[in-house]
Amino acid sequence: MTKAPSNPEEIFQAVVKDYQKIFGHDLLSVILYGSGARGEYIPQKSDINFLILLSENGVDNLSKAFEVVSRWHKSRVNTPLFLTKNYLQASLDVFPIEFLNLKAYYRVICGEDVLQGLVIEKKFLRLQCEREIKGKLLQLRQQFLETKGSKRGIENLLALSAPTFYSIFRALLFLQDKAIPSGSKELLSLVAHETGLNSTLLLDILKIKEGSKRLTTVEAVSFMEAYIEQIKKLSAVIDEMKM
Repeated sequence: MTKAPSNPEEIFQAVVKDYQKIFGHDLLSVILYGSGARGEYIPQKSDINFLILLSENGVDNLSKAFEVVSRWHKSRVNTPLFLTKNYLQASLDVFPIEFLNLKAYYRVICGEDVLQGLVIEKKFLRLQCEREIKGKLLQLRQQFLETKGSKRGIENLLALSAPTFYSIFRALLFLQDKAIPSGSKELLSLVAHETGLNSTLLLDILKIKEGSKRLTTVEAVSFMEAYIEQIKKLSAVIDEMKM
């Protein structure tokens, strides 16, 4: 297959077959995550993401997957996230946001459901949220200056930064014991309601990311400044959370 499928399900069998062929009994499970698992997959635009659980022996022999990984890139399949059970359990305190997002919406294609039993501790999650938000705030300011006020540069920056903040937004809702919506619009609306952020601005960023909204040259700089101000406000919100 050399083009993106109209639905991720079209490639499940072939993907599993390819990895079973090269890893055999060392392949423990194949799990779909990301937009495909959330029901937001858009053909030719969305990437397809798999978590592949391997034994320790399997992960020590990743070179077997060179050709398969490269071939599936042609169908917009990202390089899989190759993990082991030991790595999962030993990394929950370091990457709680990433594992929370994996756990929130996924689909087991074959093998065991290694994500179901994961326990995300709020104290580690809050700490990573604070670190990520404050780090991204610094990056946004720097990257904003690097656009030199270019409309296209600002739109690209907004689109590229959005997914990272969606992950943080899901974590914030988890910290507040709120159900995490699967849809991006619902996620942004709920986060705005719970934190006091500007819902219109957040939804406009989603539209820019999806390509349904374009900024004018005049409004691009002020829009970016407003966005940075919202992230600054978000930083203050997480500072007030104590776990």
